[in-house]
Amino acid sequence: QVQLVESGGGLVQPGGSLRLSCVASGTIFSINAMGWYRQAPGKERELVAAISSGGNTKYADSVKGRFTISRDNAKNSVYLQMNSLKPEETAVYYCYAEVWGISGESDYWGQGTQVTVSS
Repeated sequence: QVQLVESGGGLVQPGGSLRLSCVASGTIFSINAMGWYRQAPGKERELVAAISSGGNTKYADSVKGRFTISRDNAKNSVYLQMNSLKPEETAVYYCYAEVWGISGESDYWGQGTQVTVSS
């Protein structure tokens, strides 16, 4: 059983910053890609950023230059530094990981953390 737990969400003013963290726990042999999605009310879930086990990154065009994804393989963790946040980025942010475990490779998701950008 693998679990992903996110932290770091909250209320921030427009233009502010937040740092999200996600740690994977359980029987984990290795983790391939990790990343973050977000889902705003009434909208589909969308990819925000992803990072490979080797450190290659991918970003949604809307966040390039403002968000930075990183990971600590030793801690099975992924982070998302979000700067210059905008009100339209209010959403639930979900962590995911492609995990090799006892049953082979599976995708796991966190429970989500709310990010609210408002004055």
